[in-house]
Amino acid sequence: MLKEYLESEQCRVTTASNGHEALRLLGERDFDLLVLDIMMPGPSGIEVLKQIRTTRSTPVIMLTARGDDLDRIIGLELGADDYLAKPCNPRELYARIRAVLRRSVPPATHRQPEIDLDDLHMIPDRRELRIRASGKSDGHGPVSLTQTEFDLLYLLLQHAGSLVSKSEISARVLGKPLSQWDRSIDMHISNLRKKLGKHHNGRERIQTLRGSGYIYRARANEP
Repeated sequence: MLKEYLESEQCRVTTASNGHEALRLLGERDFDLLVLDIMMPGPSGIEVLKQIRTTRSTPVIMLTARGDDLDRIIGLELGADDYLAKPCNPRELYARIRAVLRRSVPPATHRQPEIDLDDLHMIPDRRELRIRASGKSDGHGPVSLTQTEFDLLYLLLQHAGSLVSKSEISARVLGKPLSQWDRSIDMHISNLRKKLGKHHNGRERIQTLRGSGYIYRARANEP
C-alpha cells in the first residue's frame, strides 16, 4: 500500500521483504532515503540501521509499533533521522519523506555560509564537518553526522551563545510541530555530544535549558 501511494506521488520505490534483502540492495545501489520497518523478518530494522550507519549517512525514517518508545529511542540513538508509528497514514509518511529530502539537498541558487567556530569547521554545501586538533589549523578527518544531526548542529552554531527553542528545532530541522512527548530532539542532541566530545577545557559544547531548548557554548562565551 505504501509503495503504491509513494509511486503515485512520483517516487521511485524499491522494496525489501526482509533484512537480508535490504542489506543486499543497499550494497548494490545508492538510495536517497530509507524507510525501515523495525519488525522486518531476518535482521530487524534496528540491526539493518546499525549496519547502515557504519558506512553511510543516508537519511532513514523508522516505522515503529505504536507506543513502543524503546524501539524509537534505540533507533534515534543509532542515527535514525525521524520515526513514524504504525499504522501510519501514507500522506503523513510522504510529508515526512519530503521534509527530510528538502533538508538533504540545499537549493543550488543559495549557498549556505560556512561556519568556523573554535575547533569546528562546517561546510554546509558539502555536508561536511571537521574538528581541528588543539593548536593545529588542519582537521583530523570529517565527523560522520546524519542528515538530522548536521542540520541541528548547523542551526545551533548559527545561534552560538543564544537559546534555540525546541519548538524552533522541531519546525526547522525535523519539519514538524513539536509534540509534547517526542524525545527525538533530545536523542539527536545526545548523539551530537558523543560525536563532538567536550571542549578542550572539559566543558560541554551544548547546554540544555530544561523545558526551553539548547545553547551551543563557544569557548569565547565561557567564563
